[in-house]
Amino acid sequence: MEKAKELADLSSHCVRKRRDSFGMFDGYDSCSEDTSSSSSSDESEEEVAPLQSSLPIIKNNGQVYTYPDGKSGMATCEMCGMVGVRDAFYSKTKRFCSVSCSRSYSSNSKKASILARLQGKPPTKKAKLLQKQPLVAKLAAYAQYQATLKNQSLSKTAITAEGFSWGNYITSNNLVAAPVTCFKHAPMGSCWGDISEGVRVEVPNTDNNLSPKVFWIAVIVKLAGYSALLRYEGFENDASLDFWCNICSSDVHPVGWCASSGKPLVPPQTIQHKYSNWKAFLVKRLTGAKTLPPDFAQKVSEGMQYPFKPLMRVEVVDKTHLCRTRVAFVDTVIGGRLRLVYEDSEDKTDDFWCHMYSPLIHHIGWSRSIGHRFKRSDILKKQESHYDAPGHLFAKVRDVDQSSEWFKEGMKLEAIDPLNLSAICVATIRKVLAEGYLMIGIDGSEAADGSDWFCYHSLSPSIFPVGFCEINKIELTPPRGYTKLPFKWFDYLRETGSVAAPVKLFNKEVPNHGFRVGMKLEAVDLMEPRLVCVATVTRIIHRLLRVHFDGWEDEYDQWVDCESPDLYPVGWCQLTGYQLQPPAPQSTKDNQTTVSKQKKKSKSQQYKGQKKIPPPHLKDDFLDGDDYSFLQGASDQESNGSGSYYIKQEP
Repeated sequence: MEKAKELADLSSHCVRKRRDSFGMFDGYDSCSEDTSSSSSSDESEEEVAPLQSSLPIIKNNGQVYTYPDGKSGMATCEMCGMVGVRDAFYSKTKRFCSVSCSRSYSSNSKKASILARLQGKPPTKKAKLLQKQPLVAKLAAYAQYQATLKNQSLSKTAITAEGFSWGNYITSNNLVAAPVTCFKHAPMGSCWGDISEGVRVEVPNTDNNLSPKVFWIAVIVKLAGYSALLRYEGFENDASLDFWCNICSSDVHPVGWCASSGKPLVPPQTIQHKYSNWKAFLVKRLTGAKTLPPDFAQKVSEGMQYPFKPLMRVEVVDKTHLCRTRVAFVDTVIGGRLRLVYEDSEDKTDDFWCHMYSPLIHHIGWSRSIGHRFKRSDILKKQESHYDAPGHLFAKVRDVDQSSEWFKEGMKLEAIDPLNLSAICVATIRKVLAEGYLMIGIDGSEAADGSDWFCYHSLSPSIFPVGFCEINKIELTPPRGYTKLPFKWFDYLRETGSVAAPVKLFNKEVPNHGFRVGMKLEAVDLMEPRLVCVATVTRIIHRLLRVHFDGWEDEYDQWVDCESPDLYPVGWCQLTGYQLQPPAPQSTKDNQTTVSKQKKKSKSQQYKGQKKIPPPHLKDDFLDGDDYSFLQGASDQESNGSGSYYIKQEP
């Protein structure tokens, strides 16, 4: 009998110790332990085994925090007048809502306001801001809440262009988004870790009528890029209050943040009746669970610091003559995307959009150093406020050895047409530049003066050996006017007296990028590079992605490299403040056939291309700018992965 009693006491002590020492979550001020309110309950009898993870594991840390248990009643702070759950208040006497109010109580400067309140006079201005009406029935105004929720749901049924919601789009269509780890150039792309479904976070609790803001624990139910579908702890399989949130927003915190910041954790009104001891419930649910790293917000902030600044000067491709570059200065930086204004533009409207890691921009003097054509500015002296961007800010390409076997003028290859990014064409090397750069022309459609040649690096993922399209079952666009169809490389090389560029000179790296067919993302329309659109990966050929713009015809698709800086995770626009272009409505889609008939290139004028023409309500007016004519479809950045060269692989 005594042994059984001893075991019972030991068990009770273990349960109490586990409950009392669990302090990674809360936020209520509880500087002195009060274990009397933490009675044993069924919810605390089990403990979740720790998970193997690179994310922080929620553990016991020797502190005690008190949660509202629904039985302790209400209390009013004797300093500021705030009304709240008694267990949430500071000290054993529960007279004050926080440490600061307790300390201020003894201040002589506050005695007048305290006396006035005790005498029934109106509270101070601060008290008016914090005071709420007395809460009854365990903080529930359930009927009113349900009515509000119903009204909110009705207001969200119609999705407009301005109100496009990734969460609704993904949920209603059961879609999958590309993970953040696919985008190394995006914030958190290289340090996302294993943030996934099941991770716990602390977020504002909107299911209450308390003021100021209170928080509660939520679990990630579904992850789509930066966007997460969250469910408050305690709702179990009830999805009625699930909500989408950008995991990188300032309202999302790791478990433990409330405790260290002095913020209150309060369970949602809808489920407050479910448990008599919320503290024990959270001990059971959170011990051993994963949460965000403690420096998560800091890493997000660091990932959104961009080295390019307004008024920096760069060399960028001339959108009217692809064969040359021009000097431009940085006008705007949004999420690493640069609005560049050509320096010789009289009204400052002749501009060009690209990412700061784009292979289309270079440091001042780059063109001269490699032998690239360059348009000299009519401005003899740069403006005093402008300054050259440092060379180390630009994307680096790997050094190549041009001393041995190398590309030569006249060699044939296959290349993505920068003027029609949905096509891979028969192409010719027209000039070999220094540092591995090549000038390339599309066979059958070149201007006599070479003004439409374009520059790719020899390691660019946008050029391919002869036979690449045939092996991978991609339609190869033959030279314009070539009548001997179907096109055969063997016959064409013999007829033109040409040789194919050696396979071994091309980029052989295939990184483990993580993309899958059907994944959603946000992608730049490279024919109109100021627009970032809702898009889908529809085909993957090793490192090459076929990107489809939702709501538009397939002929607007674009071939893009998996490491292109013009691809972003779902939620990137929301995070950076860039405007996202939603899928085209049906009325626009019906008119696309007419628009596409005008897609042929004109060599005598700036290419107007196969661009999307959105209806008035879809036009992007968040920044001034003209239409854009050209942007290359892949990044020249060095690959971090490795793999067998795709030409050698089976299709």
